[in-house]
Parts: sequence; structure tokens; C-alpha cells
Amino acid sequence: MPQLPGVPMKILIFQHLACETAGIFTEFWQADGHELHVIALDAGDTIPALQDYDLLAVMGGPMDVWQEAEHPWLIPEKAAIKHWVATLNRPYFGICLGHQLLAVALGGDAQPMQTPEVGLAQITQTGAGRADAIFGNLPETMTTLQWHGVQVTKLPPDAVVLASNAACAVQAMRVGGHAYGVQYHLEILPSTVADWQAIPAYRAALHATIGAAAADQLEADVAPLLPAFRQVAAQINRGLNALSAEF
Repeated sequence: MPQLPGVPMKILIFQHLACETAGIFTEFWQADGHELHVIALDAGDTIPALQDYDLLAVMGGPMDVWQEAEHPWLIPEKAAIKHWVATLNRPYFGICLGHQLLAVALGGDAQPMQTPEVGLAQITQTGAGRADAIFGNLPETMTTLQWHGVQVTKLPPDAVVLASNAACAVQAMRVGGHAYGVQYHLEILPSTVADWQAIPAYRAALHATIGAAAADQLEADVAPLLPAFRQVAAQINRGLNALSAEF
């Protein structure tokens, strides 16, 4: 469904946990007048017909991409992502689990990391990232919030790495010309760190990786970075709007 610049979009959001929302992107999209349809897969929501939507956004979650027995909705979710990107050829944006699902659904792979990456970390754009229509407008090196123990270990066909660091080689990627995934969290709001620390599995990963003292300090460490995170998210949002206008 082609969109003209400034024309409201219908955005489909796959959510896997109540507190892992689209965050700051929800604010941007509502301000732009887009129509948002949130599908809470972990709560039993059914995936609607995809052809009515302009952008698919897939959020994070505590489950792993291979846990289909524990979370059987992962099977239709992967099928929907593949159909969206490979058949409908429409813009996609995935964060953390949504990034990993993009890779796996399109023929790549994601596996556990030897050491989880949790807390603040630097990432650096690759040459492909600097040349990308969206990522090329971002700082070459950025501080990011990380909270993951799985990483993309095999790119799907027609994918390029846009950003990387020593802990995780695929911090951001583009599949084809219209599907983007980021491993880090740039959707965060002022309440996000506290909300996630309230989840036992997330808090345990945080404590195990950076220690209790650093975990207790993380919210304060993130707070002064929120304006920069917002600027990066705003730039990506502008890029997604422009990309969606082409389809």
C-alpha cells in the first residue's frame, strides 16, 4: 500500500511482554497521526491479515527465538515476518528479539552468547552502515543500552551488518532494502530501566553480568543519555517514514 510523505500509516506492532513496548516510537507515531495496532502475542492475540499495514515493528522479550515449544506463537510470528519481508516487501523494524527474529525468519541464525551483553555499551557503524540511507545519518560511534544474552550468528541472505562491537558482531543489520533490525534498545523511556528491573529474569541477567552495585546505578547512568537516545530514535523514525512512503 504505497504511502505519500505525511500520509498516516497503519503500523502493526508485535509485542512479547507488556513492558516491552515500542516506547519512544509510540510517541513519535502517535504524534505523526499513524494508526497503531498492537498484537500481544504472549497474551494470545492473533496476527491479523498483513496486507492492510504499512510498517511492521517487532519488539523485544525475555523468550528466545528457538523456544517454540514454550511459546508456540513464535511459529506463526516467524512465518508472518518472512511473508512480510520476503513476499509483501514492506518496511520492517525489529528491536532485540525482533532483530533476532528477522534474522531467523529469513534464513539466518541466532545463538546464545558466551557472556550476555547487559548495560551501557559502545557500538560503531560499519562501512555499510555509513552508506545506509537511514543509519548513515547517525553518529558513527554511539553509546547504547544493551540487554541480551543471544546474538545473530548467521546473517540471512541479502543482509548487511550496519553496526557492530566486540561483544556482538551484528548490532544492527539491514535485510534487502527495507527490513532493519537493531540488537540494542533505543526505544527506551525514562521509566524503562526500572520497569525491566522489576522482571525477575531481566534483573537476574543484569546482576549476573554487571553486578548488583552497577545494576542499582544503571537507571541513574542512563538518565543523562536519554536525550541522545531520543535524537537517534527520531532520526531512525524519519528514515522509516521516508522508507514507508516508497511502498
